[in-house]
Amino acid sequence: MTERAVLAGGCFWGMQDLIRKLPGVEATRVGYTGGDVANATYRNHGSHAEGIEILFDPAKISYRQLLEFFFQIHDPSTRDRQGNDRGTSYRSGIYYTSDAQHQTALETIADVDASGLWPGKVVTEVKPAGDFWQAEPEHQDYLERIPNGYTCHFPRPNWVLPRRAAE
Repeated sequence: MTERAVLAGGCFWGMQDLIRKLPGVEATRVGYTGGDVANATYRNHGSHAEGIEILFDPAKISYRQLLEFFFQIHDPSTRDRQGNDRGTSYRSGIYYTSDAQHQTALETIADVDASGLWPGKVVTEVKPAGDFWQAEPEHQDYLERIPNGYTCHFPRPNWVLPRRAAE
């Protein structure tokens, strides 16, 4: 059984390169999501964010584990920015595909905020998944083809998200 996750955290190249290596991730593709333009492209993506679509085996990696890694590799506390990239295309977003994903996203964000691991509160938008427009071929697998290419995503060493105490 395969589940689908859609995330946005700026610079989709770096997210794809890191996320695809996780055990249980079966496929990834980068594209444009969370916005208003049909058939979005790099040159015309309107209010879409740079995102990643992830197909994963929930028996090998949970949605929660994907979100924990997502919060480890990008900064969810900066609005419309990742590294040197600025603008709404680089916002943090979780686009859920089920009520269970929605609830997991809200709980994970509460844990991130309670953890103090980031300098500010999470500004990640949480919305139902909509259209996902696959990015052009030159954007797919970018860091596999150009290993020293640009990225602003890095796993923070020794970063482990604790769960809040039960209320």
